[in-house]
Amino acid sequence: MAQTGMGKGKGKNSAADWWRGAVIYQVYPRSFQDSNDDGIGDLKGITRRLDYIASLGVDAIWLSPFFTSPMADMGYDVSDYCDVDPMFGTLADFDALVEKAHGLGLKVIIDQVISHTSDRHPWFRESRASKDNPKADWYVWADPKPDGSAPTNWLSIFGGPAWEWDGVRRQYYMHNFLASQPDLNFHNPEVQQAVLEAARFWLERGVDGFRLDTVNYYFHDRQLRDNPPHTANDGEGVGLDASDVNPYGMQDHIYDKTRPENIGFLQKLRHLLDGYGARTTVGEVGDGERSLKTVAAYTSGGDKLHMCYTFDLLGPEFTASHIRDCVTSFQQVVQDGWVCWAFSNHDVMRHVSRFSLSAEEQPAVAKLALTVLSSLKGSICLYQGEELGLPEAELAFEDLRDPYGIRFWPAFKGRDGCRTPMVWNAAEDNAGFSGGTAWLPVPQAHTALAVDQQESDAASVLNHYRATLHLRKSHPALVDGEIEFLSLPDNLLAFIRKGHGETLLFVFNLERERKEVELPASLRLAEDLALPGMRAKREGRLLVLQGLDGFCARL
Repeated sequence: MAQTGMGKGKGKNSAADWWRGAVIYQVYPRSFQDSNDDGIGDLKGITRRLDYIASLGVDAIWLSPFFTSPMADMGYDVSDYCDVDPMFGTLADFDALVEKAHGLGLKVIIDQVISHTSDRHPWFRESRASKDNPKADWYVWADPKPDGSAPTNWLSIFGGPAWEWDGVRRQYYMHNFLASQPDLNFHNPEVQQAVLEAARFWLERGVDGFRLDTVNYYFHDRQLRDNPPHTANDGEGVGLDASDVNPYGMQDHIYDKTRPENIGFLQKLRHLLDGYGARTTVGEVGDGERSLKTVAAYTSGGDKLHMCYTFDLLGPEFTASHIRDCVTSFQQVVQDGWVCWAFSNHDVMRHVSRFSLSAEEQPAVAKLALTVLSSLKGSICLYQGEELGLPEAELAFEDLRDPYGIRFWPAFKGRDGCRTPMVWNAAEDNAGFSGGTAWLPVPQAHTALAVDQQESDAASVLNHYRATLHLRKSHPALVDGEIEFLSLPDNLLAFIRKGHGETLLFVFNLERERKEVELPASLRLAEDLALPGMRAKREGRLLVLQGLDGFCARL
């Protein structure tokens, strides 16, 4: 029996630690539920569906941006950090959502997109007006090189240079994403204070935490040094599915993000949250092969972020070796931090499409993926619709709304395929999402998987999610216990979860063919535990797993 490093994170020991091992359900507001038939989801629609979310057995919801925005990047271009965009409703609607969520026992986490704003934000309008106004230094401005070219070779994730010429100031401003998303200058203490006050605004309204978009992008190199070329072991990618077609991946991004000054700001943010009690932060880290080192730096010591997630499990590989390597690498590098695992979110192709070899096996893949995810050590994030087994939507170019996909079409189709509306009732217009024209089309393949079609089917993916999340909550060892991987033949994924006086063995067959394995004599099996939807059988020490199957026993 071989083992990897056991995690050293603190256990869940108080109400303040509710986030350790929590199951978080991500809601993409545009696509969840439309309450006024304008074709766009809204806060009232989310509130209407909170009972459904609670029925899944999750602990919290994470709301993607609903702030005032011109929507150039679907709300990730904020023009007012302290208000709700009218398309989503009002502050009163948000307060009602929080009140009902808390009444159902659900925590509420909201996005904070503070590395950049919209170019229509009042801060930027003032900053660009002159070189000597009170907010002149609130964004990253720089003079051109003598030949008029950009100050550095930095690239935008969304294509082209990360610099845009502004004729008013006669300078370039930096943008890691769209040109309409100028980067804030976090070297300016006034900027840090302003975004902290925006966070305080939402804490005062009762939010339980923040998901921090592009959390390692806040600071840039003061000296404006060029990034070196990407080398074979840099591992730098964009983290959004387009690393093989986007020149961004050709640089080693050591000067335009992940600067050491970020640590000090994250400590200020943590200090703010600690003043409000049981709050949490989850940071999005996209830093290539350096991601785990960055997570370690950002989550160690208990004075920065509570947890982070990387893009490790958001790629195309669903194999025992890949999952084992991702988890063990995290355990080895991040000695004093916490991770949030996910297979899907609003930025990547839906995982049943990434992991499946055919449409026929997608329900089985959806079930097994959730069972594996819920058995790992860490918190987990679910993305709306994955509990229905929704595949990636195939959209025509004329239907695209994502600027990233439009920019790199047809080599990269963008993120709209995972952002199509939630499907509730198969017989209704837009499957119950909206009585109007939906902002993205609802695929017929999704309509057949609507909530009302799965509710009464005990074998559905939806009910598998409910049963599996109930199992996770029924065994505290799964929430925050330690994890130890075992070496078994035939590329099986095997590990032990131990904690709270309980020791559980898990064995998963992520391949398609049936496998038999003799369990080691050192494992003292007390009783088999039923895993929802799994078909494995054991006779003595002989374990028989079907394709895409799993097994659990108490030791």
